[in-house]
Amino acid sequence: MRIDWHSAPLTRDTPITPNYKNTQNVRRFLRQACGEDFKFDRPFMQWIKDGTDLTLGDVADEWTRRQVAKKAK
Repeated sequence: MRIDWHSAPLTRDTPITPNYKNTQNVRRFLRQACGEDFKFDRPFMQWIKDGTDLTLGDVADEWTRRQVAKKAK
């Protein structure tokens, strides 16, 4: 499956494919899912591309989990 990460409609069920890109379209989706504080960082981007079967919903949930963990420290 090939997704146009620049313009495809994205949902929580959209799979992360081998051609995944951190585009403005993805950032827009993740800001809606995670809040306006959403930002990519290098470790998070590496986690997304590590080859594990993920969806954008998994990505949003992981970013949220990491933010909660940071605040708990």
